[in-house]
Amino acid sequence: MAELQVEIVAADHFVWSGPAKLVKARSVDGEVGVLPGHVPMLSVLAAGDLEIEPVSESRFSVQIDGGFFSVESDRVVIVADNAVLGTAA
Repeated sequence: MAELQVEIVAADHFVWSGPAKLVKARSVDGEVGVLPGHVPMLSVLAAGDLEIEPVSESRFSVQIDGGFFSVESDRVVIVADNAVLGTAA
């Protein structure tokens, strides 16, 4: 089964990385959902919650204060101004 390789970092600290089935985020243009095989994209994130569904863990959220969202070759990189790991969604 295909999976995403996800990395989330804040301006001053590492937040989370690992394999995931789904990443959902809110960009300045609207909500974005990313599954394996998604087309490459670069987007500016709005403040709010990211939702991550890891391959072998429960779905969880990350509260961010904006940043950037990059997708290329099943690799998702999120660079947030500030980010706080939340609880299972």
